[in-house]
Amino acid sequence: MPAIWMIIASFLFACMGVCVKLGSAQFSTGELVFYRGLFGVVMMAITARLTGTSLATPHWRMQLSRSVSGSLALMCYFFTIGVLPLATAATLSYTSPMFVALILIVLFGEKLRPPIALALLTGFAGVVLLLRPTLQPSQWLGAVTGLGAGMIASLAYISVRELGKAGEPEVRTVFWFSCVTSLLGALWALSDDFHTPDAAGAAALVGVGLFGGLAQLAMTRSYRFGKTIVSAALSYSTVIFASLFGILIWDEHLPAAAWLAVAMIIASGLAVSLASRHKPGD
Repeated sequence: MPAIWMIIASFLFACMGVCVKLGSAQFSTGELVFYRGLFGVVMMAITARLTGTSLATPHWRMQLSRSVSGSLALMCYFFTIGVLPLATAATLSYTSPMFVALILIVLFGEKLRPPIALALLTGFAGVVLLLRPTLQPSQWLGAVTGLGAGMIASLAYISVRELGKAGEPEVRTVFWFSCVTSLLGALWALSDDFHTPDAAGAAALVGVGLFGGLAQLAMTRSYRFGKTIVSAALSYSTVIFASLFGILIWDEHLPAAAWLAVAMIIASGLAVSLASRHKPGD
């Protein structure tokens, strides 16, 4: 069942990406982040009330770490979606396993074993291949931000796993994440004018909040009850769903080299996750 929850989460995240891309024509990134968080706060508060779940947390440090890192990654991702093709934006955000491995090597002194070194080289070669044939000069800021989303998201995923081990209900975790997201989004949006949504804009905002909130619940449940490596592997189906949506809605046809790059990045992420679970001699 945890595997099914991750596939559901991946589909919902892709749906959220569609709504973000549609909404980016009318709203700033800060506004989209604000509404994403606001809908999440309301949805989780109602869910907590109906299920009798307390929103008070004994693990506020871990919740704060998860909320801040997750919110910053979300802000980077939303900006990237507005600039790049949906499949490219989604792929860049899933470079997080590579950054986790680099952090462990550089900051924690873990040994760079050959399988991880090969996986990292494959992944970063895939990033270069993905960016070179598909980006215009005006899109490079989006590319850098997308990589930033992947790097920061790695911290959020680690926190989600640790909160699950600590027994924190997914409703509580998503609630506090949504609170921080709405706050940071509001601060960003206040630097510009708020836009009054028309019917299409309102629909996009509802989609961002609804799909995003439900996706967070499904993802958190998958990581809490399932095996981390299985959940991480299945999360890459978001790229597949996003690619299909990009083709169907915006006619985004990536060149063959870009599809090869997507496959290399996904293979790298899976290989890093698998290699990190096994130490020499195990």
